[in-house]
Amino acid sequence: MLELGPEWLTIILFGSLVLLLVAGLPLVFAIGGVATFFIILLWGPHALPILANRTYMAMDMFLLVAVPMFIFMGAMLQRCGIAEDMYELIYHWMAGLRGGLAAGTVLICTMFAAMVGISGAATTSMGLIALPSMLKRGYRKELAIGCISAGGSLGILIPPSVLMIILALTSRVSIGQMFIAGILPGLLLSFLFIAYILIRSYIQKDLAPAVPAELRLPLAARMKLLAGLLLPIGLIFAVMGSMFFGIATPSEASAIGALGAILSAGIKRSLTWPNFTSALFITLRLTAMVVWIVFAASAFTSLYAVTGAASLVSTLIKEVGDPWMVILTMTLILFVLGMFFDPGGIVLLTAPIFFPIVISLGFDPLWFAILFVINMELAYLTPPFGFNLFYMKAVTPPDITMMDIYKSQTPFVLLMLLGLGLCMVFPGIITWLPSLMVN
Repeated sequence: MLELGPEWLTIILFGSLVLLLVAGLPLVFAIGGVATFFIILLWGPHALPILANRTYMAMDMFLLVAVPMFIFMGAMLQRCGIAEDMYELIYHWMAGLRGGLAAGTVLICTMFAAMVGISGAATTSMGLIALPSMLKRGYRKELAIGCISAGGSLGILIPPSVLMIILALTSRVSIGQMFIAGILPGLLLSFLFIAYILIRSYIQKDLAPAVPAELRLPLAARMKLLAGLLLPIGLIFAVMGSMFFGIATPSEASAIGALGAILSAGIKRSLTWPNFTSALFITLRLTAMVVWIVFAASAFTSLYAVTGAASLVSTLIKEVGDPWMVILTMTLILFVLGMFFDPGGIVLLTAPIFFPIVISLGFDPLWFAILFVINMELAYLTPPFGFNLFYMKAVTPPDITMMDIYKSQTPFVLLMLLGLGLCMVFPGIITWLPSLMVN
């Protein structure tokens, strides 16, 4: 058995983890492998039952039931044509504005975020539907790509968010309150994106030209298209309203969402056996990924806590001094980690360390939880490893390079940082709605 001080253990643990991730090993194998190796190294093979114990404890978290339900809800909705209906509506209502298609795409992503709970669904859907339309209408590629990537990232901030469920499990913050707390910040970021697009398009007339009047539908035909909003808006209110008014817990609300997605597919006449089984297989694959990451990170964080390394990191952060400087330091750490690591892994590795510090400094953990999620949203857009960047590369024409995609994110990352700053300075943006909830 090896004796190591917390300082060296911290360096070796995270150094090993970084090397494995840089080598291309999947997150779950990197975290789980490091945890297993160091448990054997520090305490011998007889300590391996710790892994089984931690896995069992993670499996016993009832909140995990909501993960497959919300994933299934998003997968089913993705297959029933709601995204296409919403884009047709936005196209004919907003295409007359310069930048209207891009602003409308952000609106669709905002609504999609409230139904799906993961970032990739809106990003890939709008990349396939909206991007060709915008490029065909003369939109500059940086604006067309940027608005889809940024809008898609709202899926982890606007509830129901799978990442929020993982954060709630590790931070012990109420997931119901976290869901409701994410609504106004999500709408704020959506407003900032739309305002930027419309203002810049008004100033730069060739950036995102309006669709000619002859290609738009008459008012009566456009009014008929509004019926396409009934299903998504009804489902959003059913899920979020049931939690807000205390009718259902988050796990129960996830079941309402899954049932609503099936009914929506039935109403749209897209509830076919291939669509249903495809949604089930997507749910199985993504849920297995999330749960195994939870298991591996649970073992890793337990190892880290028992060795005293977590206390060392906590002490070092607290030595920054001023409480607000501590918050800014943790925000900077999350931003940098988000450039290189999977957001789910960042949550599971840092939340057990950061949240006790936040509480000890007298800050509201719910407020910090939403700041945390906004930082993870940034992680989807920041190079070199932002997930939405690679989602976009998979659906863009071959002539659009990875560097084009990187450059398109710059204004939206800056807007997201502005939104993060506003939520820091005005915590009521986060805490007001949860304070109105019916318990």
